Amino acid sequence: MATGRQIDTDILSDEIFDVLCSMCRNEGRNTEGEKYCVDCHDYFCVSCVKVHSKVPVLAGHKVLDKSQVKSGTSKGLPRAPSERCDRHSHKHIDMYCQNHDTVGCSTCMTVDHRLCKDTFYIPEFIQNNTYQVESRYIQTKLKEIAKTLEKQADRFKRDKQRLLKRKAEFLADIRKFRQEINGQLDKLEKSSIDDIESRVKYLEDKIEDSFKQLQANKSRIKSANDKLASTSTNHSEVFVYVKMGEDAANVANKYMEHAKIKSTVEDIEFQPDRSILTQLEQKKTLGTLSKKHTKTAVNLFQFKENQSYNVTVKSDKKDCFIKCACCMEDGIIILADNNNRKLKRLNSYNYTVTDYCDLHGEPWQMCKINNTKVAVTLQSKKEVHFISLEREMKTTNKINTDFACYGLAYANNNLYISDTSPSVYMYTLSGRKLNQFSNHQSGHKLLSNIESLAVSKDASRIYVADYYNGLKVLDNNGQVITSFYDEQLKNARCCYLTEAGTVLVSYSCSVLQFTCDGELIGEVVKADGGKGTIMSVCCNKQMTKMCISRSFDSNIKVYDI
Repeated sequence: MATGRQIDTDILSDEIFDVLCSMCRNEGRNTEGEKYCVDCHDYFCVSCVKVHSKVPVLAGHKVLDKSQVKSGTSKGLPRAPSERCDRHSHKHIDMYCQNHDTVGCSTCMTVDHRLCKDTFYIPEFIQNNTYQVESRYIQTKLKEIAKTLEKQADRFKRDKQRLLKRKAEFLADIRKFRQEINGQLDKLEKSSIDDIESRVKYLEDKIEDSFKQLQANKSRIKSANDKLASTSTNHSEVFVYVKMGEDAANVANKYMEHAKIKSTVEDIEFQPDRSILTQLEQKKTLGTLSKKHTKTAVNLFQFKENQSYNVTVKSDKKDCFIKCACCMEDGIIILADNNNRKLKRLNSYNYTVTDYCDLHGEPWQMCKINNTKVAVTLQSKKEVHFISLEREMKTTNKINTDFACYGLAYANNNLYISDTSPSVYMYTLSGRKLNQFSNHQSGHKLLSNIESLAVSKDASRIYVADYYNGLKVLDNNGQVITSFYDEQLKNARCCYLTEAGTVLVSYSCSVLQFTCDGELIGEVVKADGGKGTIMSVCCNKQMTKMCISRSFDSNIKVYDI
């Protein structure tokens, strides 16, 4: 039997009726409800709520004490959402983070929004706030996005068709090139045959001449012998024939001696040019497939507007000094706070700090390793730390060096680190030193004080922000290709390579944009009267946002490109 305070049906008002135990009321009993189920939208007495909780399908419902339900509301809280969380399928999406304007389950809020102050249970938030869900606006927006996605799908289909068409053209080009090679081989074959024919004809003619000489000697010997054999009575004539015979014999002997010394037929052989075959064996393909480069004009970045965001967290003991910023592919920004020895993670919505990790030294420069990991130099500790961005930020491993680490960049699976010598070192991710670029070239000092590094994706260009000497562009052997220095633009601080291939360099209170070859395009951020030295610059992958930080400033500024 259900326990609870029984209520006289004669004095029931509409408000009291609404808070009766629904299960008891269905059985004709009027028992006051002590608990409220947000999902069922009903009240239950103490006994019935136990029955409710034992039903497997109802076990996950949110049950509140009657005192938690807003007073004066006979209907209680609005019904909770029934949509389940994609990440935590056993949980309902019933929580709202007002800081990030996003919804999730209670686990999502605990993991991703633990630093957020304004998180609410959705039914309570809707009940306590004059909040309207603009479903029509969202539907219209979703339809527009769906159309955009459909257009993109059509573009992908056209791209695929164009690619297959290009494939057919490539195959035709390969066959045409093979025919050209065959034609050239046919020419080589004909030339080789002609050469052999000419040489053999020459030797054949020599043999023929020698054979004629041999036949002439045979005829003379036979004639002299026949004449001597036919003459017996005339002694004078015999004497003549003897002398003629001796002459014929001498000529024949000389011919035979010459023939023995030098053979008429030379010992010849054909030797193929094996280098041709070797070159073909060294080739893996008849050609290479590469990206088609079209030289286009590089435009100077133009900004629509900008907005400032504070990046302080409660545990900060000093003003922020953001020495470096790194933008991930999903738009999340990682900041290196040198003053507070922290790396801070900002979301891509309103650029608030969602997570951070403490370091045991002052961070100098960061670089992205992959979508879930960054590396950072701790210059005073002579270390490079690798920071995981999965779930909570934390150090996973580190590299120890024998020099103070300042600039840092990553390309082709290798790290590029600078020191105060200054030199640039190339390391593997496991910490093995591969190379060191000297500070001198032909007796001349190349660099003086490296503040920041950037390296092209193919590692063919190394960009150096030198505090005293401006921008230096080096090749992968450490040789200077080009440099930029302006007496009015001193103190190069940050060097950043954008996804578009251009280079951004901060000079005191301004930012300049360069081509990948170090040619000046123009001034992106103009000097603004000494509001603070620009320490870091970064852009998102889509090249729609640019973030800058200034010295001893707890605010970052985000520009719309």
